[in-house]
Amino acid sequence: MRLTAHEFMTLDGVVQGPGGAEEDTTGGFRWGGWGATIFDEVVAETVDGWFAGTTALLFGRTTYDMMADYWPQVTDPDDAVAARLNAAPKHVVSTTLGADGDGPWASTTHVIDADATERIRTLKATGDGELQVHGSWQLMQALLAERLVDELRLIVVPTVIGEGKRLFEQARPTGFEVTDARVATNGCVAMTLVPAPFRTATFEVVDGKERMVDERSGA
Repeated sequence: MRLTAHEFMTLDGVVQGPGGAEEDTTGGFRWGGWGATIFDEVVAETVDGWFAGTTALLFGRTTYDMMADYWPQVTDPDDAVAARLNAAPKHVVSTTLGADGDGPWASTTHVIDADATERIRTLKATGDGELQVHGSWQLMQALLAERLVDELRLIVVPTVIGEGKRLFEQARPTGFEVTDARVATNGCVAMTLVPAPFRTATFEVVDGKERMVDERSGA
């Protein structure tokens, strides 16, 4: 399976609490809900498209608990996102959750409580489709550091918060190729990225003309 990662993110890289005021208040975060008002046609179609490709789900413990508390309540048969989330196999990286989870998602939950990196590599090598990560910022940071993410899908919201959990806070230099991008009417940008070499270059004036020289790639 391909591992695809999905986040709502502000212009300054914050991914904490997009869905509601009480979604994630850790660290005294007071600005939750910054992503709750952005669902125009483009954003809604993008999110629906994400979940249309779900084969299995991968969560950290905090995001799993939040999702398992909310989505089983959505029983509308026309809600395709809820149907996918509630039915899909779920893998949770946690040393504190019981062997098969608990609550309404217990029957579809499998806990990864040790050797997470290798077990995720094994999951990726099993079958076709998409193993999707949503939220789970610490897990996603680790997956990016281990170069396990095949595709990163972001909805960037034209908002600056100035504090909170940031996806790329301690990231290594990494390049990305943008394979798809759409701009919503509210200014949000939905983009799909695949990892690529990190590149740098220098501009110099040669014979009166500016040109790029010494282009390098690495990391």
